[in-house]
Amino acid sequence: MSTIEKPLRGSQENPDHIMLSIYSDAKTTMAVTWRTCVDIQSGYVEYREKDGERKICKAAREVFESDIDISSIFWAHLEGLKPGTTYFYTCGDGKHRSGEYSFTTEPENLTKFRFICVSDQQKGEPHDCPDYSYFNTFIKRILRENPDVRFILTGGDNTDCGQHEVQWNGAFSGFVGISESTPLMMSLGNHDNRGFKDYEKHIGRYYSEPAEFFAKQFKGSYPFNGPEGWETENYAFDYGNAHFCVIGINAPETVNQWLIDDIKACDKTWKIGAYHFPICYSGADCQNYDAYPVMREGMEGFDIMFSGHEHNFSRSFPLKNEELFDRPSQGTVHYMLGNTNRNPPGSRTLSKVWHAAFYPQEEENAMVAIVEVDGEKITLTALLDDGRIVDRCTVDKSTDTILPYAVAPIFNRTRMMFKGMDPGLCQADTPCVNRDGVWYAPLSVLAGFIGGYVQKTKGQLYLEIYGHSARFSEGSDVMKTDRGDVLLQAPVFRGSRGQLYIPADAVKAFDMRWAYSPRNNFLSFEHESEEKPVTEQP
Repeated sequence: MSTIEKPLRGSQENPDHIMLSIYSDAKTTMAVTWRTCVDIQSGYVEYREKDGERKICKAAREVFESDIDISSIFWAHLEGLKPGTTYFYTCGDGKHRSGEYSFTTEPENLTKFRFICVSDQQKGEPHDCPDYSYFNTFIKRILRENPDVRFILTGGDNTDCGQHEVQWNGAFSGFVGISESTPLMMSLGNHDNRGFKDYEKHIGRYYSEPAEFFAKQFKGSYPFNGPEGWETENYAFDYGNAHFCVIGINAPETVNQWLIDDIKACDKTWKIGAYHFPICYSGADCQNYDAYPVMREGMEGFDIMFSGHEHNFSRSFPLKNEELFDRPSQGTVHYMLGNTNRNPPGSRTLSKVWHAAFYPQEEENAMVAIVEVDGEKITLTALLDDGRIVDRCTVDKSTDTILPYAVAPIFNRTRMMFKGMDPGLCQADTPCVNRDGVWYAPLSVLAGFIGGYVQKTKGQLYLEIYGHSARFSEGSDVMKTDRGDVLLQAPVFRGSRGQLYIPADAVKAFDMRWAYSPRNNFLSFEHESEEKPVTEQP
């Protein structure tokens, strides 16, 4: 017997952390994952149809040594199953068995089915025993009310600090009575590969790349078909007439090429992605550098992209190549899932230019998305734990529409947008202009809106934003920055309301990027920092 002193919720002889997942053809296979202490060195799944012959599937085993425990992780791949059939199963070894659970395989020629999405259900307290009881109760109620749900897809942050097993023990407590019978398809969030050198004091934060604890526990749970070296946290699977790509948060260049190749080879009606960080985010201080523009080509192969991270809800207009459209055939709908465990976000801004629907979710509540695929239609319902519907929309490929109708903005004077926000009154009479193929912007207006330092003197403008500075002079094509002189695309000129108009490309001096949206007629400015600039008061 092991002499390891077991922590609270530590591994024991009897199986726990029992989880179904789709690892191959969902019509004929199913994966069963579970955990025991290392004294148990072999295991199997015993399964049967109702009143049918009992069959045995031996499990693969690996030792998982975490920061607090040493465990056996088992994966059994059930194969040769019948489509559309309910099976009953137990797992464990000859002496230590689980209770009996059931699952149903995907039927043949399935074009109508439902799944649910949850996101950011992480809990950090109590410190040694995170409490997921509310999440557990909420999801069980949703499944009772929607008994035909086929699987659960997460938007990431399944834990608060995934490099500490106490967190995974908490997360799995939230899935007791759920994941044993409903396949759980997890996306990796930034909290899921986060750790601390001193967990108790939260000192020495780090992020594991690849996500070590995630990969060790779920190596045999999910399709091992992601980009080489980054499998498990990246994987793809099919269900019915839909293809799903679950995208990790590391190695974006490698993952981008994998997405391009994977989607190119797909012939399913629907192509659906799940990626933790939102592209069309809502926070005033957020950013999408983690994916854009590095993974833009791969991500724009999807019809719908689910995301999390911000703990609030939004749905975008179809987006492609920096432009916003009305019809689903024209771009990707980015759907931010909110949070599913009463984890209100910090203060969030109002709707951004790219949002067709938005809800800040600053109330202490929980949200789940119920997704129904029906041939060429997908209906998405964002539902709160008190029964209120935040958003319900139907994406219909047959009519190339999204209901309720929403029209993406097209401006008659070229606006500036910073992180998707319109400076409003600040830029009411100072539109951007294009001269001889060069876009100019009144950067003093932009800098003031951001909270940067602006100093205007005769014929000159001095700006400080995000720790960098630049001085511009009317009629000059040189900007003097804290990192040296830089040649501009064209000279500075005096424009609307007497403001100095500067080539938009000058924002590189502040480590910002910009893009023009021809269809919508706005210049979009981004910065990867989540800092909130504000000038000092002397």
